[in-house]
Amino acid sequence: MIETAMGFVEFTDQQGAGGRASQWRGGIREKDLSERSVPPVLWDYNVSMSDALVIAGREFRSRLIVGTGKYKSFQETARALEASGAEMVTVAVRRVNLDRSKESLLDYIDPKKYFMLPNTAGCYTADEAIRAARLGREVGLSDWVKIEVIGDQATLYPDVQGTVEATAVLVKEGFTVLPYTSDDIVFAKRLIDAGASAIMPLGAPIGSGLGIQNTANIQILREMITAVPLILDAGVGTASDATLAMELGVDAVLMNTGIAAAQNPVLMAEAMKHGVLAGRAAYLAGRMARRLYATASSPLEGVVR
Repeated sequence: MIETAMGFVEFTDQQGAGGRASQWRGGIREKDLSERSVPPVLWDYNVSMSDALVIAGREFRSRLIVGTGKYKSFQETARALEASGAEMVTVAVRRVNLDRSKESLLDYIDPKKYFMLPNTAGCYTADEAIRAARLGREVGLSDWVKIEVIGDQATLYPDVQGTVEATAVLVKEGFTVLPYTSDDIVFAKRLIDAGASAIMPLGAPIGSGLGIQNTANIQILREMITAVPLILDAGVGTASDATLAMELGVDAVLMNTGIAAAQNPVLMAEAMKHGVLAGRAAYLAGRMARRLYATASSPLEGVVR
């Protein structure tokens, strides 16, 4: 049995036709627990199956980061966030009512439950992004910021040089900067030199839902970027895209449209949660080697002839 709403796993293992049944909980047989005089408990598999995501010294249990735009209502946003299991959520500084004079997205995000990451969506120059980041800090959102400096309106590709410039300025001002960037290793290294606390390459254009279009570049980034977390940002369209990203070794996945534009955003949010968990577990487990020819699953030794 899988209780997806709570993230717990419990199943029964039956042996023989009327043989004994044993309860398994979090990967440990209940009988084994009783023999150790430890009370049986259900484990949250988001904890037991994955290590913590650490960004700038802060730990997060969930490796899924979720955006808060494009939902049909603030209420739907809140339900999707809950279903995703995410701890970090992004908020567009220039697109949210910050003075709280009327109903605001911020009314539906519990700061005790979620870590808010302001972003500079809609900024087309380094100066605009810097001003938006400062505004987010001044109104009390956070001194963390996801920097976006857009270089092309049609594709929403990043202006990577402008991103490097904004990152350097904001780091000097005490911000923890997570930059949205291309999958170019050269600029990734420049962002790290500028003080970025993570590298966030796009998998495909923002909002496209195409999935990762250049897996080779993501693999290169994974091999060469080890000083800070590597977070796939943009292009995820369904849970298998998130799984693939995690199997490639990225440390986390950030998404918005893939959930918000689904026919059932709340259900898709839960699917994305499980996709990230599965991909991370598979990456840690290590996949089998690919072979050109078949290999029998059962050994040939001892076969009755």
